Amino acid sequence: MRPVFVLVHSPSVGPSTWHPVAEHLTAAGYQVRVPSLLHIGSGDPPFWPRVADAVHEDLRQVPVDSPVTLVAHSNAGLFLPAIRSRLDHPVAASVFVDAPLPARFGPTPVATPEFLDFLGPMAVNGRLPRWTDWWAEEDIAPMFSDSNPAQRQKIIEEQPTLPLSYYEQHIPVPEGWDDHPCSYLLFGPPYDAMATEARTRGWQVAHLPGEHLHQIIAPAATTKHLVTLAATP
Repeated sequence: MRPVFVLVHSPSVGPSTWHPVAEHLTAAGYQVRVPSLLHIGSGDPPFWPRVADAVHEDLRQVPVDSPVTLVAHSNAGLFLPAIRSRLDHPVAASVFVDAPLPARFGPTPVATPEFLDFLGPMAVNGRLPRWTDWWAEEDIAPMFSDSNPAQRQKIIEEQPTLPLSYYEQHIPVPEGWDDHPCSYLLFGPPYDAMATEARTRGWQVAHLPGEHLHQIIAPAATTKHLVTLAATP
């Protein structure tokens, strides 16, 4: 039985960042789920249980005996152990895509103290601007295709305005969460250090050079890598 691909987007952006890859996987004959995490920033912290619950709820539409492959992009990588421990489905593989890795032991902070110092002054009444508004246009523009302005507009407009407390939380790392093959797909800096760490954990690592949202620029190549990594024992 082919595992169902579960494409988990960073809570800092939205599910549209995975839609082009989902289309390619579907065309290749795979079942695909793209859970939405757009509303997990409402209410009080901690927020990680809402991420795990959102993925669990989305998979109610998949038979419980169907294996799944978890694919986490960017910030979603930190939540993958909590997601895995919440699922009823067997997990065949996990793939981290240009993502930070959960701590080997103990809870994982979502942001370093230095990054919190960067974010703090941007918060208004405890809530941050959209992720793409944190950076200058010269930093954001290369992540999108000039030939597809509608795609850029959709991705930017669906971004949530997360509370600063989202980045202040620590996410538990349940023991034994990685009891299945894990791998890493690197696009580029600054995640090359994470790819190196993945190698030290004995994981398979692949490199598809590009910017942080490269899955929307090269969905076919990203899909090919995901399928290969997911099948690596």
